[in-house]
Order: sequence, then structure tokens, then C-alpha cells
Amino acid sequence: LVFIILGIRGIFYEIKSWRARIMADIKKIGVMTCGGDCPGLNAVMRGVVCAAESSGWEIVGIEDSMCGLIDLNYRSPFGNMRLDTDRVDDIMRQGGTILGCSNRSDPFRYATVDKDGNKIEIDVADKVIENYQALALDALVVIGGDGSMRIAHKLAERSKGAIRVVGCPKTIDNDLIGTDITFGFDSAVQTIAEACDKIQDTARSHDRIIVVETMGRDAGWLALHGGLAGNASVILLPEIPYSIESVRNHIEGRKARGYPFTVIAIAEGAKPKGGEASLLEEKRAGEMRRYAGAGNQLVQLLKALDPEIDVRVSVLGYIQRGGSPTASDRVLGTMFGVHAVDMIKQGKFNHLSGFKNNQVVSVPFDEVTHGQKVVDPTSQVVITAKAVGVCFGD
Repeated sequence: LVFIILGIRGIFYEIKSWRARIMADIKKIGVMTCGGDCPGLNAVMRGVVCAAESSGWEIVGIEDSMCGLIDLNYRSPFGNMRLDTDRVDDIMRQGGTILGCSNRSDPFRYATVDKDGNKIEIDVADKVIENYQALALDALVVIGGDGSMRIAHKLAERSKGAIRVVGCPKTIDNDLIGTDITFGFDSAVQTIAEACDKIQDTARSHDRIIVVETMGRDAGWLALHGGLAGNASVILLPEIPYSIESVRNHIEGRKARGYPFTVIAIAEGAKPKGGEASLLEEKRAGEMRRYAGAGNQLVQLLKALDPEIDVRVSVLGYIQRGGSPTASDRVLGTMFGVHAVDMIKQGKFNHLSGFKNNQVVSVPFDEVTHGQKVVDPTSQVVITAKAVGVCFGD
């Protein structure tokens, strides 16, 4: 028994010693905000900077996602910058990000123009590794969504561990596996609900059908939660292809009950049964495919059934990304940022700050970079919405 106890003590001592070596090894870290902007980015950044500075580390903010590592001379307009507690003191309440962001800076598929003027994709990941080392960074905090985490994971693998990465889950879409919720989602849902509230007033005044189109790409979380909170009568999601006849019948049923108006919340990736989601255009080099027109597609289908139907579309667009974050997103973002620094101290690289069972936890990149968290049509929220009379077009 004595030998067992001594052995366990020895293991704990080795772990403590290893963590101390990690701490001593860290002198400068980088932080970047990747993908699209969303409320709460600055709160996460503030959490990272305050926790890192208290450990005696220097913090470098990388401008516009990977752009500041692809080219150290990149300026749009400030370039990479030193961050300290004075610089981030009052940014938590601000929307957007003081570092800028980009969803066109994937170093493995970086868009450029060839000698013939054609836009092509090239691999500049080795340049990112070289510039990471040129800045003498000891670790990198990547604040981003599922795509950003996949890129960060690939960079760590390409560099054979030279780039040490931790992540914080950012997306208004709430579609990241490994965390119950992402910061930015609550703020965007609040915006959608407030928009639906206002649109209810004008829809009721004109006895009109108004379609509210939300973001979310292939996941319907925004339309589901924002539509339910905003009292939408119909909610259409990518996960539940809709029958236009079902939607029309629900509208007619409301009229028969004395409600000659209807507000419909539709996710940008929603599609009719047997049909496809509406895309703006073909995918361009270095970019993600862009959804647009789900609301107008729905209008066309409704008018095909009833040419006299009075229906309008309101596309919320980028107002869902902007604005001051809710109190919930400020707190969650701060917790994620501080936890990211804790993961660096513990040597938990290639991990993400996740939120599970009301606790911030460390989640391996391997768990979050394969697949997408989408709405389960049999989930409690969907069942609840149906119980209060919401039509999903199924």
C-alpha cells in the first residue's frame, strides 16, 4: 500500500512538474476572430487578454482571421496589434470585433489570381506556420465556428505540433458539435424575436402574410428559437423539408379562425419536399456557398397555389450578426476566453472551450470538426412549438 501511495504521489508530481514547464514555456500568445462576426467576440477576447496578462504573457491580436498570419504586412486598416487590459477594458459591450474577421482566409484554400487572371485556390499553410514562428508565438487562441476549428486542427497537424492551438466556439448558428450552446446565438435569437414582434404588428394591420428569413445555413436553430420566441405561426427549417400545401392549409385555417394574417419564420437553408435549398450563386474560389432566396422561393410556391395571396418577405440578413451582445453572451464569452487560457496553462492544446451541463469544459478538436449540430425534428423544442400550434410544414 505504501508503494502504491508513493507511486500515485510520483505521478501527480510529474503532472504538476509538466504543467509548470508548459507555463514557463509560454511568453507570448496570439488571438484571432475567425469566420463571420457575431455578438460576444470582444467579450471572449477580453477574457483571453485579462487572464493571459495576469499570467505575465504578451498577447498579439491577429487581424482579420488568418490574414494577419498569411501576410505579416497585411493592414485593413491596423494590422496585427499588441493587446493588453487597457486596450480591452471597455470592449465587452461592443458588437463586432476590434480585430476584424474574414471567412475568406482559409490558408489551405486561399483565393488568389493566376497569371491568366483566373481566380484559383492555393495552399499557403506553410507560410502561416513560418509567420507564427516569426512572431515568436507560443500558442494561438482561435475564436471561430466549425470551419475555423477544422482549419486550426489541420494547421496544428501540418506544423507537427509547432503551432499550439486552443479554440472558443463562435457562431450565431449554434451548429457546433461538442457544446450545448455557442456565444452569439442568444443575441441573434433576441434580434430575430424582436423583428418578429414588430412584423406581427404590421402583418395584423394589413391582414397580410409576412415571411421572415433568418440566417443559419444548414441548421435551423435561429429560425426555431427566434420564431418560437417571436410568436411565428409557421417555422420552416432545413431539417424538416416542408410541404407547400401544408403551409397553405395552415394559413387558411388561421383565416377561418379569425386570424387573417400570418408570420412565417424561415431558415435560409430551408427547402420544400423534393426540392433544393435556394443558393445565391455557384460557390466561388476561397468562399463558402452562399444561401439566399428561401423566403422568395416560398412566396413563389404559395403564389403558384393562389395567385391572389398577399404575401411579403423580410430578409433580416446581417442585423442578426450586429449589435451589443446580450448579458448571457457577455458572460458565456468571458468564461470561454478565460478557459482558453486555462487550457494553454494545462497543455490542453487542440481542444475547444465547450459548454455542457452548465459547465465550461475542454472538448477535443476531433469531436467538433466532424459533422454539424442540427435540429432534431423530434426534440423537445420542436415538440413544444407544435404543442402551441406552430406549423413546420411537415
